[in-house]
Amino acid sequence: MEIAVGMTGSVSTSVEREDTALEVGSGSLLVYATPCMVALMEGAACDAIESAIPEGKSSVGIELHISHISATPVGMEVRAEAELTAVEGNILTFNVTAYDEAGKIGEGIHKRAIINVQKFLEKTYAKI
Repeated sequence: MEIAVGMTGSVSTSVEREDTALEVGSGSLLVYATPCMVALMEGAACDAIESAIPEGKSSVGIELHISHISATPVGMEVRAEAELTAVEGNILTFNVTAYDEAGKIGEGIHKRAIINVQKFLEKTYAKI
């Protein structure tokens, strides 16, 4: 399978106390944390292209522009969806949206780069 515009992915989870702004350090309330929503959105983008990534390659997040528009309490299910909207060389652009059981909680644009895993890790660990 080839990576192509229109590919979609979705992931979901239940909001637990450890997913709250208070617990992850991004705020003082027991509501679903923006960093956790971002991770869910990135997970949906990964899900969209997972079956098309060749062996020895992976994708890494490189850019994210999102709005977190509604708070979610502990105990609710949350879901993120991603649609691949552009492929420019090794750069992939996704529309990402997150929902809880009551409706939309976030939306935005996410970019990922396709990388060679071995080269990426060698360059990363050369920093040590």
